[in-house]
Amino acid sequence: MCYYIGIEVKKTDMSIADEIFIQNCKDILSFGFKDDGLPVRTVWEDGEKAYTVKKFGIVNRYDLSREFPVITLRKTFFKASVDELLWIWQKKSNRISELSSKIWNSWADENGTIGKAYGYQLGIKYDFKEGRFDQVDKILFDLKNNPYSRRIIASMYNFSDLKEMNLYPCAYSLTLNVCGGKLNAILNQRSQDMLVANNWNVCQYAVLTHMFAQVSGLETGELIHVIADAHIYDRHVPIVERILKNPAYPAPKFVIDKNITDFYAFTKDSFSLEEYRFTELGEKIPVAI
Repeated sequence: MCYYIGIEVKKTDMSIADEIFIQNCKDILSFGFKDDGLPVRTVWEDGEKAYTVKKFGIVNRYDLSREFPVITLRKTFFKASVDELLWIWQKKSNRISELSSKIWNSWADENGTIGKAYGYQLGIKYDFKEGRFDQVDKILFDLKNNPYSRRIIASMYNFSDLKEMNLYPCAYSLTLNVCGGKLNAILNQRSQDMLVANNWNVCQYAVLTHMFAQVSGLETGELIHVIADAHIYDRHVPIVERILKNPAYPAPKFVIDKNITDFYAFTKDSFSLEEYRFTELGEKIPVAI
């Protein structure tokens, strides 16, 4: 048996990520709180309010040494997710022109940026006892020089800059911890659109954990994903219900270029998923903004 979010799940031929996604969505749809009629911020492209059904405090565990946590119930656009990850964590950018996809276009300002959000925050340099680093370089320094520290943390939730962010960071902090030569990670997320972004973020931070582990001479351990507000939008409910009925498949094999020892040398082509089987969605998903 496998245990996730306090629910016993029988192991089948589907990926563990599929099992977790199914249980999360069923839990939200069956027991979630509906915010219909409340003063929500988000709207649909046509201007209508975007309401949700949601659960507070979902915690999922993925053993990255066992399999890569990509769902097969529908396709996760793996290369595009890695491209965004590198835009934030490598380029430390807030300029949408430096991102291959158009996923951030709705939040761009007249200068072509998303404000002082995400990658911008990771690029800010701070003075530490060991020297002057940005948050990414401090993680790399600590993993090589003090890997058993309990202080290896990055946070993009900078209160002094929130007013200049076009969207407050959703996935906002990463805590890394080494146990017995294995690198483990906790991703904290204040808000999660389960249909659009859930597995996208899981794949990104699974890849990031592999990256940090490899360049630091460590094995990869667990990724724990903590979601404060896990929600399904009203117009997404029928899509999610259809997806949950799709066939699911075993997890694909995750391939990483083992020759890379420099964190900044990775590209989106440094990673691939072999034998990734999935069910085509066959429709466009509306995005609330």
